Amino acid sequence: MTKRSTRMDDPLEDFTHREIRLDGIAKLVHVAGTGPGVIVMTEMPGISPHVARFSRWVRDAGFTVYMPSLFGRDGVVASAEAGVAVFQRACVSAEFRALSANVSSPVTLWLRALARLAHQECGGPGVGAIGMCFTGNFALTMMLEPAMLAPVLSQPSLPLNDPSGIEIAPDDIAAVRERLDREDLTVLAYRFEGDRFCTAQRFAAYAEQLGDRFIGRVLPDSAANADVPPFFAQHVTTPHSVVTVHLIDEAGQPTVAARDEILAFFARRLGSRADIVNDRSA
Repeated sequence: MTKRSTRMDDPLEDFTHREIRLDGIAKLVHVAGTGPGVIVMTEMPGISPHVARFSRWVRDAGFTVYMPSLFGRDGVVASAEAGVAVFQRACVSAEFRALSANVSSPVTLWLRALARLAHQECGGPGVGAIGMCFTGNFALTMMLEPAMLAPVLSQPSLPLNDPSGIEIAPDDIAAVRERLDREDLTVLAYRFEGDRFCTAQRFAAYAEQLGDRFIGRVLPDSAANADVPPFFAQHVTTPHSVVTVHLIDEAGQPTVAARDEILAFFARRLGSRADIVNDRSA
């Protein structure tokens, strides 16, 4: 992958920009790569160059990336003020349940439909998904879609007002737990030790609901990149974004190990590009 500066706006020119209408709702989705489908859901305050970089890593590992535009301006390095405005709009949007525990955000219905579409288009055993920060829990709710096989929760931060709460309805998480047990599946999750948005209490709540199907990784704060863009410098004052802003892109770094574990998890659950080609030619 060509090295790009994460300090500059990213034109996303190596993605195909598709308007995808599902269940009567149209959203812009940036698509790239070949192989099994993986849905990459952005963190606040939108699809930044850091989020795009992670999607390219997924693409280059042999997957088709679907990166839906859920909030913010795509490819932009947001100012602190613009980032706050995006955050405030999302908090009052009917699509999200930012301040409510034990409920599932309505946008997850659309994301489950996107998972079905990705499976239809890409083939293979199923699709993967990763949510980050504001979208961190969405990959878990998406497990209600049978095509979803590989959920990753990176610093899940909702509900914002309840550190020990989880943003999924009780019936939904019960159904997800039953499926995880029945199909011998697991959920990967990541957070920094001192993250004030995704706390130890939240990981404990997931573990209580999902048992040993929940695999939570906690990285030391010392592993976080300190060179961050303006929105993070002013408003995210603890280590937070494991595979994007706070990732240190150097061999041997714990954040790079987390990224590589996620890519290996997708490969193990979804197979490879070659597997799909062989299936279609059989």
